[in-house]
Amino acid sequence: MMRMFRSEWMKIRRSVVWLLVAVSPLIAALFGLFAAKKGGDFPWLEALSLMSVLHAMLFLPLLTGVYAAMICRYEHTGGGWKAMLAMPVSRTQVYVVKFVIVMLMLAATQLLLLIVLLLVGFARGFSDPIPWRELASSFLGGWIACLPLAALQLFVSVAFQSFAAPLAVNVVLTLPNMLVVNSAKVGPYYPWAQPMLAMIPRDHYGFGAFNLPLETLFGVVLGSFCVFFVAGWAYFARKAV
Repeated sequence: MMRMFRSEWMKIRRSVVWLLVAVSPLIAALFGLFAAKKGGDFPWLEALSLMSVLHAMLFLPLLTGVYAAMICRYEHTGGGWKAMLAMPVSRTQVYVVKFVIVMLMLAATQLLLLIVLLLVGFARGFSDPIPWRELASSFLGGWIACLPLAALQLFVSVAFQSFAAPLAVNVVLTLPNMLVVNSAKVGPYYPWAQPMLAMIPRDHYGFGAFNLPLETLFGVVLGSFCVFFVAGWAYFARKAV
């Protein structure tokens, strides 16, 4: 398994994907620097809300699809799947390692956004204590909410040889987020909206899907993750290469 991780690392270590990891946090930093209020009642949480809206509603779901597509890109060219599966590894190991790599990339994105938020707070002169518990809940929750998305996008990226096809599907399904998150009936069950629902401080919003308890949200997240991951793994286990 460790050799599989090293193999995947060799493929992506000089890839443009690492530039994409920084895109969303840097754009969020601009929002925080120019729009965050210094004198609010909860400056850190208000800055988090402001910076998370665009990041979690748009960029995080899109990046999940990009990471999954790029991690399968090499195997779709030049008989890469046959070469990989000719090694003494199982298909389950290959699939699990690729999924873990996608989640690690998302964790790097979330960690970088947290660092950017702290830098914005210091630059804006926030004097309130840093609410570490709320920040940890938001960033970890956003990462966990990406589990079903990553599982579904990896499934699609394994199934389609075209690099553009899974990305196009992801873009089309991400754009409705602005409307879906306002719906308490649809939002919690829509995978592309779940990262935003998990990241936004819940005390700041009292409408739509934001009214739902976290237990309901994460129950849906973990349930849909199991369905998407098992479906993708079952497809890959039977895929002809």
